[in-house]
Amino acid sequence: MGATSHSHRHRVRASIAHVRVATVRKPILMAMMMVLLAPAGARAAAATATLTAFQTPSKHIACMYSRGGGQPAELRCDVAGVRTPPKRPASCALDYGTAFGLKATGRATRLCVGDTVLDPKASVLAYGRTRHYGPFTCTAKTNGLRCTTRAGHGFALSRQTQKLF
Repeated sequence: MGATSHSHRHRVRASIAHVRVATVRKPILMAMMMVLLAPAGARAAAATATLTAFQTPSKHIACMYSRGGGQPAELRCDVAGVRTPPKRPASCALDYGTAFGLKATGRATRLCVGDTVLDPKASVLAYGRTRHYGPFTCTAKTNGLRCTTRAGHGFALSRQTQKLF
């Protein structure tokens, strides 16, 4: 009976762990997986990274600002329900046309991704408001979100149009 009892406890613990993981939202789960799969030295650096999530009041555009952890600052924004998505390039086997990336230097890019930063519980950047996230400045307006770097690169996003510069 001791072996059966131990086996039963193991199955119960495993199913409880499965339930806990299943309740974590996908963006958070992806960040956790990146930390766990990183080499030990990178894990220590990643543990000091800071993620800041925000979204427009419509909840159609959401962003994640990351800084620290030995990596340069980055901003990623996703648009839900892009009206006319571009053709996915052959080099991308995942989702394309709804995620946009920006680094402190260089032009904004469309991203090939298999996850999302859309999070209905993220803080809201109210229409007409501007916030600074490290080297990035983002302004929410009723017609979309505009984020730029100090050098003037960035993107203007809405469900109808996405302009990268």
